Amino acid sequence: MAGPAPQSPGWLMLLHNIPPKPAYLRVKIWRRLQALGAVAVKNAAYVLPKSEQAHEDLRWVCREIREGGGEAVLCEASFIEGLDDAGLRAIFEAARDADYAAIAEEARGAAAETDIEAAARRLRRRFEQVSAMDFFKASGREAAKGALMGLEARLKRAVEPPAAPRDASAAPRARVWVTRRAVFVDRIACAWLIKSFIDPKARFKFVAESDYKPKPGELRYDMFDAEFTHDGNRCSFEVLRDRFVAQDAALGQLAEIVHDIDLKDGHFSRAEAAGVAQMIAGITADTDDDAERNRRGGEVFESLYRSFKGKRG
Repeated sequence: MAGPAPQSPGWLMLLHNIPPKPAYLRVKIWRRLQALGAVAVKNAAYVLPKSEQAHEDLRWVCREIREGGGEAVLCEASFIEGLDDAGLRAIFEAARDADYAAIAEEARGAAAETDIEAAARRLRRRFEQVSAMDFFKASGREAAKGALMGLEARLKRAVEPPAAPRDASAAPRARVWVTRRAVFVDRIACAWLIKSFIDPKARFKFVAESDYKPKPGELRYDMFDAEFTHDGNRCSFEVLRDRFVAQDAALGQLAEIVHDIDLKDGHFSRAEAAGVAQMIAGITADTDDDAERNRRGGEVFESLYRSFKGKRG
């Protein structure tokens, strides 16, 4: 039985008529609406989810249009025929996914730039701008955030003195592993890998702050400045796998799937990626409890690993 439909957020619609002159006015208003995250449903009709902030922002846009000699009407809207709430949400999500994909692509290619620090600052600002107008939590956010964290981690290594070489065989034991709340594919896979191959007595902690400072005995993964996080074109799962269990070929296949889902770059073109992503999406839609997400998602990755190993339970 299908669950209840998501409640409509309510909508604000701006209708405008801008004169051809001055020519800059049309571009100025278009840029203003883009910066607010508004989407066009017709050439001169722009929509935002209803909120006090959106109401205030769009009133200022109306004022700018009128002061430029144009006409503007701001109204509350509900959509009955031709476009519904789900369709509008999809338009917003597609717009933000495109923004996030551009950020992720630039972040992964920024290592070739002469000024990586400037690129990281610019992309971080852009990411925060897009996040502020990501009203419906578009799926591309995690891939963009991961790519950006990888770039920032690379920058940190470039400006700090190299650490002493570590014994690759010395895995942490009985540590507290810290990551961001609302875990999804990469972090769920990391938790399974840690518990199954690296630190069987690991405990997990979920925090809100992406720049969380670890306490004694804690290790961070898949977050800013973490001990284990994205590195260039590798997701956090790949980093952990390469660091501790690089010789396991079955884990290598699993890493390719996690990479394709998390980075969305189609690098390995794994046929299993879409199905695994759908299963994890179902788990995360069913529960907000991060420990439960790790448990249920871990069962998915355990089954995949066993299939690649040719093992039976």
